[in-house]
Amino acid sequence: MLLIERFWFVFLGLLLGCCISSHANAQRLLVTGDILLSRMVSQEIQLRHGQSPWAHILLPSADWVVGNLEGSVGTTTDCLSSEHRLCFATQASYLDFLNTAGFKMLGIENNHSADLGVHGKIKTRESLQQRGLSFIDFDYSPTFLKLGQHTIAWIAVNTVAGADKQKTDVPSLLLSQKIRLARALADFVVIYIHWGEELVDWPHKQQYEMARWLINQGVDVILGHHPHVVQEATCLNQRPVFFSLGNHVFDQKYPPTKDGLMADCQIKEGQLSCAAWHTHTRASSSFPYKIDFDTTISSNLKSCTVKAHAPLHIDDHVLSLELEDKQLAQERLILQAQKKEDTTKLPVKIRLSHVLSVFSARLDQDKNKPAFLLTLERHFSSLDHKESPRPYVYRFTDHGLVAAWRGSALAWPLIDIQLISVSGVDYLCALHQQDSFLVSGVSSATRTAVYQWNGFGFSGVDGSESLSTQCRLLFARLSKTLSLGK
Repeated sequence: MLLIERFWFVFLGLLLGCCISSHANAQRLLVTGDILLSRMVSQEIQLRHGQSPWAHILLPSADWVVGNLEGSVGTTTDCLSSEHRLCFATQASYLDFLNTAGFKMLGIENNHSADLGVHGKIKTRESLQQRGLSFIDFDYSPTFLKLGQHTIAWIAVNTVAGADKQKTDVPSLLLSQKIRLARALADFVVIYIHWGEELVDWPHKQQYEMARWLINQGVDVILGHHPHVVQEATCLNQRPVFFSLGNHVFDQKYPPTKDGLMADCQIKEGQLSCAAWHTHTRASSSFPYKIDFDTTISSNLKSCTVKAHAPLHIDDHVLSLELEDKQLAQERLILQAQKKEDTTKLPVKIRLSHVLSVFSARLDQDKNKPAFLLTLERHFSSLDHKESPRPYVYRFTDHGLVAAWRGSALAWPLIDIQLISVSGVDYLCALHQQDSFLVSGVSSATRTAVYQWNGFGFSGVDGSESLSTQCRLLFARLSKTLSLGK
């Protein structure tokens, strides 16, 4: 048996090398499902004298490998849950196995990420980073990754409440804002989502509804996990959707939990397409022992190609994130603007933090004047003593991008903004809380208002029923499907 396994391992290496040779100029993403490094997996590691769960397989060569890590770094004494609830406490040293296996980034947004509370999640982030591994979770989404010449935005979402009772609604306003930002600054947007029902091997109607909403918002690839079994991969509205990648390394005994799926997505010549690999684990083990290429799924997804988004433009400037190959950016972004017709000049740069949205906005009533960079940023203000969304306006000068208006409050506490364009001029359509700055937090009701740029800030638009109606209808359509919370 050992000789057969060694032969298979060598053969697999040759097979993987063969399969990727024709894609040498592509950037390759490999994404797995659920990974457990505690409970019976931990016991098997110990019984095998510290052997890695990936000792018997060689992952396909990729530029970026991602998996969903179930649990938090710490000990069982740190668990939030009662004795009747599962708590996955993971030894920090076991994260070294992920590094050796080739993983670059771990999703830590699932119903076990907070098993050890907020401090456990923070410790998990720190432990991953200490080993040169990156993480994605909802709070730090979107996370922007540069691969080659392309920028990929990752958004991690958990729809299943864990020990801390926290989850994200799909749809929700905050998720919509994150997708909007990702869509504006990245070539491709990937959602890594914890959803569905455990041990059910088909996606529910609600998952299809969520997937359609995500795609309509601007998501390009959906990669699902949580059911612990493989669910179908399909092309939905010309976007690859892997409803569940199943288990990658896990200790469950139910036979279908022993097979997993790996999404193999490649970016070449400005287009993204996906294929799939299967992993297999023996009934008596949690360690996968075999990988094979899934010709059926790969064939079905072959024509499901996604073109890179057009970059954000402000007049003759092209905006992008300043990132090196395989570099990540999360909360603090460096935005650079390069003149299209004069690439010899150094790009104009600006540092942004806690950004919710970016827009190219033509705010002046004189349409011949240059456009602005309009952002929605979350900052604390001494005016209302709160950390809230606030609009900022930046303009190009000989000294670079400078703030023309620094996020002062509008008429009421702000929730979100959109733009309404009329005859080439953009107006600010704002969704406000119903309460005021003096008496806040007393009502969950909302109101809308329209503002125009006056050269020094924003003034309310009076007497335009058409603009007011457009703004009200814009957010009314959203409010039918959006939760205002997380």
